[in-house]
Amino acid sequence: MSNSPYIFEATMENFQQDVMEASSRTPILIDVWAEWCAPCKQLMPLLEKLADEYRGGFMLAKVNADEQEQLTGSLGVRSLPTVILVKDGQAVDGFNGALQESEIRKILDKHIEIPEEEEAPYDKAHRLWEEGDVEAALAVLTEMNRNNPEDLKVLIDLAQLKAELGDLETAEQVLESLPPEEKMQHQAKQLAARIKFLKASAELPPVKELEDSLDKDPKDPNALHLLALHHILQENNAEAMELLIRLMQVDSKYKDEVAKTTLIELFDKLGNNNPDVRTYRRKLYTLMH
Repeated sequence: MSNSPYIFEATMENFQQDVMEASSRTPILIDVWAEWCAPCKQLMPLLEKLADEYRGGFMLAKVNADEQEQLTGSLGVRSLPTVILVKDGQAVDGFNGALQESEIRKILDKHIEIPEEEEAPYDKAHRLWEEGDVEAALAVLTEMNRNNPEDLKVLIDLAQLKAELGDLETAEQVLESLPPEEKMQHQAKQLAARIKFLKASAELPPVKELEDSLDKDPKDPNALHLLALHHILQENNAEAMELLIRLMQVDSKYKDEVAKTTLIELFDKLGNNNPDVRTYRRKLYTLMH
């Protein structure tokens, strides 16, 4: 007997309730079979597969003809296998013998609709996020967090959304609440770096002003540092890394080695698979040794 929730054994005792009455709610496909019937054994796995695939669009009722002779007779079965589709208490379709899957689908699809699969909350949140509806994504994740505060994946996503909405303080608080080992995970380190860059952006001079400073003095450490931060916030990561390498060449100790620190934070933000990270990590290593 299958463990599928969409398949059950039909008997004389349960037939009225589980087949005839239940068919007013869900179509019932009756499969009359026998152990000695080779076509039955060929057909049965196919019907079971379809029952699972249709996810409750119909229920499969299996009738063992040898054990349920009275029921088999009342159904008017003359050959095996016999398949009958019952809907609202009436036989609406059916067939004899082992049909091809495509033919069975045609019969089913005339009477049955596959229910839409419900979207998982986490998938829904990320779909809304990708579509740009950050507020709606935040609402879904907030509800998930309320139901399961221990889900660290949801917590990190909440922090990231808060950061995107400009609530950097809350984002930092969420990150700080994570266990130490989770803070070392790539997504958490990436977000911590982004928050730091976003907080720094509030105090940055205009890009034009910094570019003018570098035109006058290409070795101006302050202009190199702040212009690199601008590029990071605009996702111009290669340009930012180049400026930070220049700053290390000009003054590697500037502001407690801020160029090296910022490069490492940027590497964390982008991840090791980023080609720019690989290139500039080598350049940083060369400068440090």
